[in-house]
Amino acid sequence: MTETIVTNETFIRLACFLSVFTAIVLWEIGSPRRKRAVSRWLRWPSNLGIVVFNTLLVRILIPTAAVGLALIVEAQNWGLLNQFVAPGWVTIVLAMLILDFAIYLQHIMFHAVPLFWRMHRMHHADLDFDVTTGARFHPIEILLSMGIKLMVVAALGPPVVAVVMFEVLLNASSMFNHGNVRVPLSLDRVLRWLVVTPDMHRVHHSILPNETNSNFGFNLAWWDRLFGTYRAQPVAGHDEMTIGIEGFSEPRELRLDRMLAQPFRGAVGSYPITRDGSYD
Repeated sequence: MTETIVTNETFIRLACFLSVFTAIVLWEIGSPRRKRAVSRWLRWPSNLGIVVFNTLLVRILIPTAAVGLALIVEAQNWGLLNQFVAPGWVTIVLAMLILDFAIYLQHIMFHAVPLFWRMHRMHHADLDFDVTTGARFHPIEILLSMGIKLMVVAALGPPVVAVVMFEVLLNASSMFNHGNVRVPLSLDRVLRWLVVTPDMHRVHHSILPNETNSNFGFNLAWWDRLFGTYRAQPVAGHDEMTIGIEGFSEPRELRLDRMLAQPFRGAVGSYPITRDGSYD
C-alpha cells in the first residue's frame, strides 16, 4: 500500500486539489458568503500563477519533499514515533495531530518574527477572500515552510501514509476555510469546535492587526481555543469587515510582479505580534 501511495503521490495530490478546488468554486458561485470586493479577473491570474510557480519551484529544488524524507526515516527506524510499538492507525492519527500542531506553531512564528512576516503578509495582502487565497503564498515562505516540515518529519518519524494524508488534508482544508462560501450559522457553530471554518478563518484576514493575529489554525480548530488565540467574530461583522493589509490596498498590488517583490518593499508595520501587543 505504501509503495502504491508513494508512486502515485503526485497524481493523488493533483486529483484531490482539482476536485476540492472545483467543488469550492461551484459553492462560491452558488452560495457566496460575501459580495465580491474585487473581480476574479483581477485576482485569479496572479493567485493561480503563484500556485504554478511554487509547485514547479518545490519540485525542482526539493523533489523528494516530505514524503521522500518520511520514506527514508521509516526505513532507518528514525524519529520519535518509531521508538514505540503501537497499532498502525494510532501512529497515523498521532502523526497527523502532531503535524497539524506544528503548522499552527509555524503560523504563529510567521506572524511573530518581522522578517518572516514580510514573507507571509503576501498571503494576507489579497484584497478579497476566496478559494484562491488559500494557495497564495510567497515562494520564499513555501521554501521556509517546507524546511520546517522536513525537520518535523525527521524528528517525528511519521508513517509515509500519514504524511501523504496530511498533505492532502492540509491543502483541502486551506481551500475550504478560505472559501467565500455560506455555511449555515448553526452548522458553523458546531463545525468550528473541530475544524477551521471559512467564517472562523476569515477573521484572520481582517485588516485590523488584533484580528489578523488570531485564529491561526489551518485544519483543526482546537489549537486556537487551547492556546488563547481564538476570536469568534470580526468587530465589523463578516459583511462589512475589510480584507487585506494596510499599505498594500491598491489594485496594482494584485499584479504577480508586485506580489513577488512585496517582502522587500515597505515597512513591517504594526502587524507582527511581537511589535503591536495584539493580545494586550
